[in-house]
Amino acid sequence: MSDSLQTPPEYKPHLGGTRQYIRDIILGVNDGLVSTFLLVAGVVGGGLDTTDVLLTGIAGSIAGLVSMAIGEYLATKSQDEVFEAELTLEREHLKYHRQHERDQLAGMLSDMGLEGDDLETVTDLIDKNDEAMLNMQGALEFGIVESERRSPIKAGWTSGLLFLAGSLPSIIPFLYVSDVHTGFVHAAVFAGIGLFAVGAVKTLATGKNLFLSGAENLTLGFIGAAVSYFIGTLFEARI
Repeated sequence: MSDSLQTPPEYKPHLGGTRQYIRDIILGVNDGLVSTFLLVAGVVGGGLDTTDVLLTGIAGSIAGLVSMAIGEYLATKSQDEVFEAELTLEREHLKYHRQHERDQLAGMLSDMGLEGDDLETVTDLIDKNDEAMLNMQGALEFGIVESERRSPIKAGWTSGLLFLAGSLPSIIPFLYVSDVHTGFVHAAVFAGIGLFAVGAVKTLATGKNLFLSGAENLTLGFIGAAVSYFIGTLFEARI
């Protein structure tokens, strides 16, 4: 059957306004899952009792929330300030070095596949409008697209609160279990479910294999936990 007679696939909308925060969502919850489980594994291996493990987990969770929120806020704000500085300089270039910027635009459009009369026409059309020229240069030269810019406050809160959510599976068992090793087994199960789920949910945005993505995240997390537990047992044996 020819391509023209085949039924086209159903139209799938893009992620929209949440796309630029996918990084914060995945990083926040996954970092909470991994780092807290590794912390718990290390102190359990080091011989701490249930109360001490619980206190350590809570302290690590709160510290992680604050650190992630502040760190992501400052990083996103700094990136946004760099973008603004670049756009300010670009406005100056467009005012005083227009031909250079026009030639640069034509070169980038040529790299995208335009050539000949089409390249000249598109370059002329964009060059006629200062705002269009600025936006096009910002997108092609610096990767600045207004709809993709992130709010520092949203990015910070998203990362911080999701770190807290990701830390809970490794902490909660020590609230209701008296035996530290039983609590650790429960924490491993809960954290494992969380790690697999994060890897699997990520495929809703990436389109990758759900099982492989979940298994990859789970494996990496448990390798880290094994190393942390081993270091803890060495510490207990030698100190």
